[in-house]
Amino acid sequence: MRICHCHSASIVLRKYVKERWSPFFASFKGNAPPVEIKTQIRQAVFLGLSDRDRKIRTLCAHTLSSIASCDWPDEYPGLLTSLIDLLSSGSPDSVHGAMQVFTEFIKSDLTEDQILPVLRELLPVLLSILGSPESHSAPTRARTVSAFRQCVTALFMVKDQHPQAIKEAVASVLPVWLEAFKVLLNIDPRQDVENTENWDGLTVRIQIFKTLDTIHTSFPRALTPYLHDFLSSALNHLQALHPTFDHYYLSSSESAPQSSEDESIELPQLICPIMDFSAAVTRGGKAKDWFSGENLGALIGAVFDFVQITNEDEETWANNANVFVAQEDDETQAYSIRVAGFDFLGSLIDRTPAQTTKAFQYVIQRVIVSSQLARESGKQDWWRPLEAALAAIGSQSDAIQDCLDDEVDSGREKPIDIEYLLTNVIPSILGLSDFPFLQGRAFVFASQFAKLLPLQLAGQYLEAAIQVIEASEPGVPVKISAVKAIHNFFQGGEDTALASFAPRITKDLGPFLLITSDDTLSLVLESLSVVIEVDKGKWLTPDLADSLVIALLEVWQKNNKDPIFVSILTDIFTLLAESQSSGVYQTVVKQALPPLSNAIASASADESWIAGSAIELVASLVKGSPESGLGEGFFALLAPSLFKCLGEAEDRDILQNGISCLTIIIRKDCNQLLSWNDGNGRSGLDYVLTLVGKMLESQDESGGLVIGDLIIHLLRRAGESVLPVLPQLLQAMVGRMSSAKTATFLQSLVIPFAFLIYNQRDTVLTLLESMNIQGRSGLDILIQTWCENAETFQGFWPSRISTLALTQLFVSERPSLQNLIVKGDIIVTKETKNVIMTRSRTKTTPTQFTSIPFPVKALKLLLHDVQSGGESATITAQGGGAADTYDIDSDDGDEDWTEEEKLNQGFKEDEFAFLSEMIGPKGMAFDNDDVLDDGDDEDLRNDPISEIDLQAHLANFFKECAARNTNNFSALVGQLTVEETLVVRQVVGA
Repeated sequence: MRICHCHSASIVLRKYVKERWSPFFASFKGNAPPVEIKTQIRQAVFLGLSDRDRKIRTLCAHTLSSIASCDWPDEYPGLLTSLIDLLSSGSPDSVHGAMQVFTEFIKSDLTEDQILPVLRELLPVLLSILGSPESHSAPTRARTVSAFRQCVTALFMVKDQHPQAIKEAVASVLPVWLEAFKVLLNIDPRQDVENTENWDGLTVRIQIFKTLDTIHTSFPRALTPYLHDFLSSALNHLQALHPTFDHYYLSSSESAPQSSEDESIELPQLICPIMDFSAAVTRGGKAKDWFSGENLGALIGAVFDFVQITNEDEETWANNANVFVAQEDDETQAYSIRVAGFDFLGSLIDRTPAQTTKAFQYVIQRVIVSSQLARESGKQDWWRPLEAALAAIGSQSDAIQDCLDDEVDSGREKPIDIEYLLTNVIPSILGLSDFPFLQGRAFVFASQFAKLLPLQLAGQYLEAAIQVIEASEPGVPVKISAVKAIHNFFQGGEDTALASFAPRITKDLGPFLLITSDDTLSLVLESLSVVIEVDKGKWLTPDLADSLVIALLEVWQKNNKDPIFVSILTDIFTLLAESQSSGVYQTVVKQALPPLSNAIASASADESWIAGSAIELVASLVKGSPESGLGEGFFALLAPSLFKCLGEAEDRDILQNGISCLTIIIRKDCNQLLSWNDGNGRSGLDYVLTLVGKMLESQDESGGLVIGDLIIHLLRRAGESVLPVLPQLLQAMVGRMSSAKTATFLQSLVIPFAFLIYNQRDTVLTLLESMNIQGRSGLDILIQTWCENAETFQGFWPSRISTLALTQLFVSERPSLQNLIVKGDIIVTKETKNVIMTRSRTKTTPTQFTSIPFPVKALKLLLHDVQSGGESATITAQGGGAADTYDIDSDDGDEDWTEEEKLNQGFKEDEFAFLSEMIGPKGMAFDNDDVLDDGDDEDLRNDPISEIDLQAHLANFFKECAARNTNNFSALVGQLTVEETLVVRQVVGA
């Protein structure tokens, strides 16, 4: 009776603390108790940590943790000392209660200054508890390891603030704990899972492997001497525990023992940290000699054993298509042994590709033989190891194929015979309908290695997958696997071999669109996308396209709030519109445009995403339209809905989507916009300019680049049609420059002027000179804005047009430009030098600039382009090289790097090459503007400006200016810095 009463009181007390203790808690409802009452409650709860009943201790621990997060240290200064005293009391009950508080306390409440003093006092006590299995339960001892792991993390977080103290603490503390871990892990793990009432013993091992992973991340040097021991322990655990795993998770329906406490304990909770730790060590590149020979083969064999489909997986996946699809997706799958195992295998093959792949060959051969023997002996689960082995190898298909290519190119023997598996093993599995997961795995495996298949054999596999999709008998796993296989076969496959299958597969996938959802629907859509892309859709017919669009629109109506689905659908609509089959584009537009236009017009403000996604789909149709244009009546049907929506819209995304859609329409078929009117005298151009005005007036500048693109293409495509309204448009743009704040928005205002000046310099300059905006000429505002922001312009074409237009301004020798004074170089004082060195700026140290004539500034900007020349410093050159960049005496353990890794700053050569490629040519930044890529606007990529050799053009510009003394060139050069003058002399050859 006492236990029940105390237990209920503890629950009520915890609720009271959350709701009435302090405004600190989000659930606080008011009426906080007086200080003396709080003191009494804290004392009572603290006493509860030593209660004989475990549940009461646990509830009091949770309650005290909440109080501590609010009150300690200001209102409850003695808590820490009292907890350590309780830990040192020797009472198992008191230690159990206190440890539950400490687990949360160290994680959440210790500050940087408190960590070191507390740890000096706490860690010896924790170690003593860990080493006393006769006095304390396994869960309590496991909490000491968990608390120690949090201490390690805390030490790592403050190592820069207290380097010497942390170094001493690590040197004195970690070896003692690591020795203890070594002893504990050497105890046979089977004693924790065999002939026991519970699996409490596993909790200590779980926390140890998690802690080893943390130490490896934080202080790898301290762990290095122990790596061989811990890796051997990891392998021993995997081998020793697999029979138990097989019994409870694969072969039997018997429930595994649980914990003596409330928290459940499952074997995967230990296996995953073991694999995670081993993978981290592999990636770190240490203990390389351990990962060889028998160890490597045994480790990979153990991983293959553990990634088998469990009974629970089998039941769940068979009945839930979305869960089954998700577990195959690298980005969405829930964490599990299978995921951890595949990740570990990936780490191994990245480090030692040939050796790991060779071990794969050894293990798969062994599995094939043992599976066949198990099948012949009548064992029902014979298929699990074979499915797991194929899944494991397939998960590394890209790395394996790269390895095979490297080995063959080097004249060495292939480490694994994938062709043998594809020819002699997989075909015999394809018809095993009684074993759907293995049958489905065979389809996926074949598709993962499709590049190694002869065309005839690839066709046979594809035919088999199609038959599975068309048949009514197969269940979810096989059908989904067949769809996945089709996706893989078509992705990057040969058009000539795939085109004949495309119409049939498209018809087969169509019905799936209407009966699937979530991950499964995503897979079907992605598969459909790669199928339609084959041979540029020449095989499509109007009838097939018609039925497909109807189904896709239904999918859109159900999922128009999901940006991922909308993104895939826009890709598919573009591919359909791009089809080179006669009549398909017209059919797609006829079927899709009316309902999409209606959706744009009728979507309410509360459902703005409907209009936004409909506009995106329309834009995708325009993007895919033929060179001949959008087709008669396209814009006439769309315009009323689109302009109505954009005129009323306040949603930023809708406006940006609409502007992007109009921009593509202008690019693809500007005449349709120019020739349309609403019947009341307003033209399409008038509506566009009204929209531009709305965006310019808005204080939201996030749509800066899209409005700039619209204006640029309008100027490029509309020609003389825009001349009557050009002065009004340009005045609005100049007027907005004075208040614009963001770089992208300023760029969108300046670049159209650069384009116009490059093409019609004098006309535009005359117009700007005549503008008067708040007492300043339009030319003054534009040039000042341009000069201050030119070096921030992004994009290949915008940067080029800015540079080319600046050369036009310089050679014009126009008095209004020569007399303009603009910001020059930064004035470096003692204060500003400190600001620059620290890369910080405050209101007390404002940056000051010189004032110089515009022609001098123009030269400086142009010389900047000459100096950059499209090349930035390489990664290794930054700071003087690897030796300067990395402290090789640090705790990163880089003294163990191989010669290859030292040359490439800790990376393998191919990893470093990939990183360099990601960062850009010769170490350029991601936003490098001297390289044209596929992400640039197609029209601008094909613009003559993009073809100009800019460096040669600038060199000729400087030579001609020097030869003719344009704009009094020699005098202007005299106002440049010494470094700039040297560059000029180098360029002109003086």
